[in-house]
Amino acid sequence: MNKALAAIFCVAIAAPVWAQMTPVGTWRSIDDKTGEAKAQIRIGEAAGALTGRIEKSLKKDTAPDATCVECTDDRKGQPIAGLEIIRGGKKADGKDVWEGGKILDPENGKEYRASFTPIEGGAKLEVRGYLGPFWRTQVWQRVQ
Repeated sequence: MNKALAAIFCVAIAAPVWAQMTPVGTWRSIDDKTGEAKAQIRIGEAAGALTGRIEKSLKKDTAPDATCVECTDDRKGQPIAGLEIIRGGKKADGKDVWEGGKILDPENGKEYRASFTPIEGGAKLEVRGYLGPFWRTQVWQRVQ
């Protein structure tokens, strides 16, 4: 009986860790060049695909009513707060990586192919944007 109880206890303790190995949650994006926090982003999942919105800008020089001036699609002129920057992305078979999605950089209006990989037990998220054979990686920090 003690072995069964110990097994249940181990599973109960490990369950929160397993739940964190997903991009779903709230993240603080960190600029890969300056190391400064840029925005707080909430990633969710709908119909098996990722979606992500900027909850708030953390940059001091961003006006509260700022809009996506550089966007060229349906997001043009939309407020930065609430702007959908992640569309799509599904979990790869047998891996802790979500691929096939797109991510928008609202500062330049460009949309990139993207992958999202939880690292460090889900405490951080490796966000990689691709443009042709080139890529750029940022590591975001989990807020909740």
